[in-house]
Amino acid sequence: MRTLTYAQAISEATVQCMEADPAIIVAGQSVDEHAGVWGTTNEAYKRFGKARVIDIPNSENAFAGIAVGAATMGLRPMVVHTRADFMFLAMDAIINLSAKWRYMYGNKRGAPVVHRGIVGRGRGEGATHSQSLHALFGHFPGLYVATPASPADAKGLLVTALQGDTPVVLLENRGLYDLQGEVPQEPVAVPFGRGRIVRAGNDVTIVAASHMVYEADRAADALAPQGVSAEVVDVRSIRPFDDAVICESVAKTGRLVVADTSWARYGFTSEVAAVVAENVPGALKVPVRRVTPPDCPSPVSAPLENAFNPDAETVTRACLEVLGLADGVVPKMRDVMATFNGPY
Repeated sequence: MRTLTYAQAISEATVQCMEADPAIIVAGQSVDEHAGVWGTTNEAYKRFGKARVIDIPNSENAFAGIAVGAATMGLRPMVVHTRADFMFLAMDAIINLSAKWRYMYGNKRGAPVVHRGIVGRGRGEGATHSQSLHALFGHFPGLYVATPASPADAKGLLVTALQGDTPVVLLENRGLYDLQGEVPQEPVAVPFGRGRIVRAGNDVTIVAASHMVYEADRAADALAPQGVSAEVVDVRSIRPFDDAVICESVAKTGRLVVADTSWARYGFTSEVAAVVAENVPGALKVPVRRVTPPDCPSPVSAPLENAFNPDAETVTRACLEVLGLADGVVPKMRDVMATFNGPY
């Protein structure tokens, strides 16, 4: 199987789905530039031109509404948000229109708009450009929400989104765009609502989403030489949610660390903890440990931003603590965003 980057996998899925379905259009800021949103839309623009790959002004609210109308009339819009934070401006169309359309109009037709939102830190983005919104979108029935963490899932979940009839929010962490992995040539769909075991283990379960899956896997690498066998679970899909893969792992290991790029209160880590408490309450040998940013907005200063965001070292330390290994070693690890230069 070939190796592609995360960005190349998204690009390939976009082109293949547009070739198969002439109703698919792509719209967003800078989708027609040579860089093409980290290289994810430029091939589509070269292939299909401005008739189907449309650069739009700063108009998230207006264009989200246009996309819903287009979807109800048979088009398949994919709207790209170069910063997910500005999806707040599109919330009425996403939450009150597309997510509820099928429920309000007799299940006759949905409004299957696909929204790609880009998240992640780097270069001092600060409080209004660094937020991870998957728990927010995952709260609402009628949407599918996913946080692909591998190139294969970045392609496969996008294929599912563009071929399905449900509105979708895909949140991509820009720290993953250069990540390489095996990706099938064909547009193989990855189903929503099904998590995956990234690596098997017996001592502690690490549940993570998006970029934190990568950090969790690095933490498991750091723990292995110390005799700790960590099982890493990538939830993939925030809604629908795969309760079973999490509970089966925790039932085996008896310990749970949940890692996320967003806050603990009312968030993804809280949902995972609740799922375990409701389904396998007797499995835990020690309380759940959540690894998240501090309960405040992100700072701008680069050193403070680095300290604010959890990483592989933070996850490693949490695992050692739940295992009661006070003498465990937390090795220094390279920051995955150290070479990030932008844009945005």
